[in-house]
Amino acid sequence: MESKVNYTIVGIFVICLITAIIIMSLWLSVGFSAKQYKLYCVYMNESVAGLTIDSPVQYNGVTVGHITDIHLNNQNPQQVKLLLTIENDAPITESTTATLMSQGLTGIAYIGLRSNSSNLSPLKTQPGENYPVIKTSPSLMVRLDTAVSDLTLNLNQISEELHSILDTDNQRALKQTLYNIDQLTGTLADNSKQLSTTLKSVNIFMQNSAKASQQFPELLKNGQMTLQIFNEQTLPAINSVINNLATTSNNLLATSKTIKQNPSVLIRGETAPTPGPGER
Repeated sequence: MESKVNYTIVGIFVICLITAIIIMSLWLSVGFSAKQYKLYCVYMNESVAGLTIDSPVQYNGVTVGHITDIHLNNQNPQQVKLLLTIENDAPITESTTATLMSQGLTGIAYIGLRSNSSNLSPLKTQPGENYPVIKTSPSLMVRLDTAVSDLTLNLNQISEELHSILDTDNQRALKQTLYNIDQLTGTLADNSKQLSTTLKSVNIFMQNSAKASQQFPELLKNGQMTLQIFNEQTLPAINSVINNLATTSNNLLATSKTIKQNPSVLIRGETAPTPGPGER
């Protein structure tokens, strides 16, 4: 009788423990909140490696849901169809886009949502779809792969163009151009030396000019003194000489007229001689 009672207690304890575990699991997974969720569909045009069911869905870094289902699109095998469970109060609008992201380069993959405009029109289900479809944008890895591919293509084109441009004739012309540039550089170097010498000469000239400008007031003072001496001493003497020359010139002019009128003056002089006997 005692063993039956023990089994009953053990059975009740096991049932209570299982019930507690189930309740705890439900509380940890979904909680007992009254949140409501809505299903959305996303068509990814790239690999979704790293994504799993229950991977988080974040809106601007805030977790608003999780991935419910992942499978290939039956109508387009190049696309992966994701089914997202997102909170009703999340602002999923017509401008919302979904991007495959990861926490770091090798971290956990998740779906990141963001809005590219202030359009708050709610996203609606389109004809032929079971759920509203969120538009997608390429992930960072896809953008990097596209950029690298474009860069490689451009480099190949540049290489081909350079190969076509740098043929034998153009290489010879390029070498001649480089030689001419070298010669021009040497000529410019020589000219720069000559220019340096010229600049030194100009500098010396400017220094001499500065010294001369400093001595100019003294020279001007000496010139004024010389002009004063000339006016006071030399100029009167010159005037006297000029007057004497004028007088002498007048005398010579009068003598010349007398000689022309009476040439005998040269022999007898101006005073007539005393008449001789019998001369009246």
